[in-house]
Amino acid sequence: MTSVSTRRVKALPILIWGYITWSLVPVIIAVIYSFNDGRSRTVWKGFSFRWWFGDKYASVFHDDSMRQAIVNSLVLATTTMLIVTPLGLALAIGSHRLKGKSATAVQGMTSVPLITPEIVVGAALLLTFTRLFSGIPLGFPAQLLGNVTFSVSAVVVIVRARLVSIGSSFEEAARDLGATRFQALRFVLMPLLWPSIVASFVVVFATVIDDFVITSFLSAGVESETVPLRIYSSVKGGATPALNALATLLVATTFTALTLGVFGLSFWRKRHGETGGFKSALSDLTRMGE
Repeated sequence: MTSVSTRRVKALPILIWGYITWSLVPVIIAVIYSFNDGRSRTVWKGFSFRWWFGDKYASVFHDDSMRQAIVNSLVLATTTMLIVTPLGLALAIGSHRLKGKSATAVQGMTSVPLITPEIVVGAALLLTFTRLFSGIPLGFPAQLLGNVTFSVSAVVVIVRARLVSIGSSFEEAARDLGATRFQALRFVLMPLLWPSIVASFVVVFATVIDDFVITSFLSAGVESETVPLRIYSSVKGGATPALNALATLLVATTFTALTLGVFGLSFWRKRHGETGGFKSALSDLTRMGE
């Protein structure tokens, strides 16, 4: 019996690392071939920055359409993040304070986008902006509203989970000591919600910057094309390693956002006397972002 249990324990790490390797290998290959000197995305011709900035016509930083796609993705993701996080924070606090059946109804409604297929949401939003609210043009305005609509529920869920773990005792103690409702919210609850706010920023940014379905449904053409749309349209044609470089930039941007979030949360933990450092901050961020 002991030997069987030991074999099972040893098999689990092998399975986990095998899955991680299988997931990362295609990404690593794509990154490596972004530095290929030849036009092939499968045959290595030597190391070069040709497809990053060396080629004056086809490299990422010299191709106008690719540079515009990068700008579109960053603007869309950043704007959505700045709108959705405060909105989701307010909705989470408000729904958390409701009682009875109304609380259950609100919590259920805010969770609906999470369980609705994204393609259904995208198609519904397209019909909404073309038939009901035709004054909102397709392109950036529609893409922004669509991503806000789809992403706000994630922030509500993240913040609400933090609210449940905090409880109401801190606010009640502040009120007993003479603080107003706003002061208890501003000086007691909001600092405690900082980890969930950081997690919301990271999750929303990472979700929107690589979103394809909603963004493609609400796109108005090349002027509103984001990096995922550019990658998809290029794959169908004669793609060069510049496409790998563009995908590498997308991965690097998402990783940078995650890193900044972890450092921000780690700083918060140290400032409030909590132990654990970088590893604990990463654990907290990924756990709240689930």
